[in-house]
Amino acid sequence: MKGLILAAGRGSRMGALTDAKPKCLVEIGGRSLLDRQIAALKAAGCAEIGIVQGWQGHMLAQQGLALFANPHWQTTNMVRSLECAAAWLRADICLVSYSDIFYPAAAAAKLGACDAPLAIAYDPQWLTLWQQRFADPLADAETFRRGADGQLLEIGGKTKNAAEIQGQYMGLLRFAPAGWAVVAAYLASLPAAAADRLDMTGLLKALLAQGTAIQTVAVDGPWGEVDSANDLELYRTWSV
Repeated sequence: MKGLILAAGRGSRMGALTDAKPKCLVEIGGRSLLDRQIAALKAAGCAEIGIVQGWQGHMLAQQGLALFANPHWQTTNMVRSLECAAAWLRADICLVSYSDIFYPAAAAAKLGACDAPLAIAYDPQWLTLWQQRFADPLADAETFRRGADGQLLEIGGKTKNAAEIQGQYMGLLRFAPAGWAVVAAYLASLPAAAADRLDMTGLLKALLAQGTAIQTVAVDGPWGEVDSANDLELYRTWSV
């Protein structure tokens, strides 16, 4: 199993904190997000870890990781960054992590142990975190529903009803080669401009619409998404 971190984006909502460095190098408790991700993925059993670079990518060259470049990071979305590591995804099981999150090794290990071709981690206790991050948690939250068998039923819709949100997708995914083959076929069916605009949640929604099975894996925290300077201030009060 390999680990893959998607770190090509600019992270513009972080303001001056990412003017000169990728968001994954922002620190919490004296450790960068990237250092935390590497440690968790290694502890989960990833024998090799790669990173897709874009904004200030030269700063990631000394991290001891396999490097993939998204030369079009300014004009494409996260799915195109994922596609930059297609050779890995075709050949091996890969745990894929957004670069602006942190999570315990146990969460990555639990997701890695899932045997589905395509699976995502989610937090069933999401509301506690969202209440700390947002004055109105439902203003940012999206629908997330799963069946009794753990299969994803809905993701990424807007709602003002907390009952429609059974968890929060964390930005941590598992692709087996068979799962990636389905994704690759879908991307090949799209016009290039549409594939360029596709974010990960949009991809998951599209796969569901065509009947692709996506397994959900419930994990425990502490975990967090760093989307703003306010998020950083919150997490710096935690013991993580």
